[in-house]
Amino acid sequence: MVRASAAAEKAGVRTVSIVASGFVRQAGAIAKAMGVENMAVAEYPGVPMVDSPEELQRKVREVVAGNIIKGLTTPMKSAPSAAEPGPRDIVFRGSMDEVNQFFYKNMWSEGLPIIPPTVDRVEKFLRYTDRSPDEVLGALLPENRQATVWNVAVNGVMAGCRPEYMPILLAVVECISDPEWRIEDAGSTPGWEPLIILNGPIMKELDFNYGASVMRVGRQANTSIGRFLRLYMRNIPGLRIPPGLTDKGSIAYTFNVVLAENEDAVKEMGWEPFSVDRGFKAGDNVVTVQSCISISPPTYSGGSTAIEHMETLAELIGRRSMGYWTGIAARNGKSFPLFCLGPSIAGVIAKGGWKKDDIRKYLYDNCKAQAGHLEKLAWYTSGSKLTFCECYRQGAVSKDFCESEDPERMVPIFLRPDWIEIVVSGDPGRNQSKGYMQNQKQGPPVSRKIQLPAKWREMRG
Repeated sequence: MVRASAAAEKAGVRTVSIVASGFVRQAGAIAKAMGVENMAVAEYPGVPMVDSPEELQRKVREVVAGNIIKGLTTPMKSAPSAAEPGPRDIVFRGSMDEVNQFFYKNMWSEGLPIIPPTVDRVEKFLRYTDRSPDEVLGALLPENRQATVWNVAVNGVMAGCRPEYMPILLAVVECISDPEWRIEDAGSTPGWEPLIILNGPIMKELDFNYGASVMRVGRQANTSIGRFLRLYMRNIPGLRIPPGLTDKGSIAYTFNVVLAENEDAVKEMGWEPFSVDRGFKAGDNVVTVQSCISISPPTYSGGSTAIEHMETLAELIGRRSMGYWTGIAARNGKSFPLFCLGPSIAGVIAKGGWKKDDIRKYLYDNCKAQAGHLEKLAWYTSGSKLTFCECYRQGAVSKDFCESEDPERMVPIFLRPDWIEIVVSGDPGRNQSKGYMQNQKQGPPVSRKIQLPAKWREMRG
């Protein structure tokens, strides 16, 4: 809303944004980043979703209405652009401890130790790409900085990556620079984190973990690249938690390490890797980045038939873990839930003759909940009382969601079967799977092929 108001103000149209108390400072920071100082804001005191209808009406009448009038009568002015250091400027000299303290004080680190991004270290990263250091990959909101090859290398150094990870880092930043990914929503209250999924022979070349404890910190490649993306989102788009103003994750959690797929297991069971599902060829080195709003509990399933495992996955990951988000996903018309199947589980399902599309169809047909319950959960999240039938009439969901107006009718948990994602990874010696819920239109999966430099083989020895 604030971004729309800023665009209108620049076009000469007077606006006022109605914002709840918890978002007032964030609204100001976003408006300033978009070049509008003192954005007109009508504050709603408190949290609308926990107020009674009578209290909401009282606050609108006694507080919000006056704030709207005040906002419309207060002159606007443009925000001056703050000068920032140039790419090769030396911003500080000192010991390792002093450098870390200086970076933390300036909100350039997240509190963990960083490797100082000296010019010589940055240039070692640049040797692993044929692209110009000044190449612009995109402009990233909310602070509207340019993503460049140079600042990718800088943040890669800081995060503890190795220089040879540079092609992967570039592909990751290309994903989040795609307008479809909506980097501007990454500071929203759900506190979602990006999840990087990796495919291709580069996993073995650079020693990624795709077995037991695949999502645990500990393997340098998985861990440092996961940290890199969180650090990059802090420093270039400017998504910072307090004392920053642009990351409003209400509780949130911290970065995900890279989820690398076990392509050996996938090939053995006769399936194609996740990257092929994303439109690439088997054997391509590919990164996919998507939002992750929640993670299911570790889900154990047993049995020697596919249906035994599918019943458990549908109940524990589908209905219980992912159903909460169906209403808000329907309102926005997007949702890309990810099932990470342990190799032993996927092996039994594949041995039973099931393909990935069979899994998707089963989950869509068998994961259902009462419409009225899911609509209520959506209101808790967004404050909108939009119904599934209204979503259907707007073209956001299929007829399956509006076969009647009965609030007790059963509707699918998943918007479309073809949007259900499947990756095989984790401990091959255990019967465990997990679900990763993607946050609807915010951070939908975006994939890029990794561009290796011409002398990659020579450089790798």
